[in-house]
Amino acid sequence: MYSYDSSTFRNELNQLGLRMTPQRETILDVFRELPKGKHLSAEDLHNHLQEVEPDRKISLSTIYRSLKLMTHLGLLRELELAEGHKHYELNQPHPHHHHHLVCVRCNRTIEFKSDSVLKVSMKTSGKEGFHLLDCQLTIHGVCVEALKRGWPSVPEEWMCPHAPTGKS
Repeated sequence: MYSYDSSTFRNELNQLGLRMTPQRETILDVFRELPKGKHLSAEDLHNHLQEVEPDRKISLSTIYRSLKLMTHLGLLRELELAEGHKHYELNQPHPHHHHHLVCVRCNRTIEFKSDSVLKVSMKTSGKEGFHLLDCQLTIHGVCVEALKRGWPSVPEEWMCPHAPTGKS
C-alpha cells in the first residue's frame, strides 16, 4: 500500500496525462489533515471546504470526480458504511490499516485492526500477481444498546446514546 504526498500524487497524475490542480491538492490536504477515525462523504467534504475556504469554490461535481480518481489510484479508501452513501478516508499504509464494525440501527462505526485480514489479503494478491492497494472488512451488526431496546422492534424515535451526530 502507498503513502501519498503531493509530489507522489502529482507524479501519478502526470503518468496518466493529468495534472495536479489546486482543487485536487486542496482535497488531498483535507484528507491528510483529518483526525484519526474521521471519514467524509462528498457532501461533508464540500460543506467543509465551503466553511474553511468560502472564497475558493470547488463544485460538488469536481469533488465527486476527484474522489473517484483518488480512490482509483489507491490514495483514498471508499467506505460503504451504514448511512447508505459512500465515505472516504486516506488509505494508510500497513501499520495504520484498519476495518470497520457498523451498527445498522444507529450507524455507530468502530474501527479495528486485524493482522489476519491484512495477511490473507496480501497473500492472495501476491499469489494472483496483484499489487495490494487496499483491503477492507466492514462488519454490519447491531449495537448492545439497540439489542437492549428490543431490536428489531426498536421504536423509530429511539436515539442511541452512541449514535454519531445524534442520528438514530
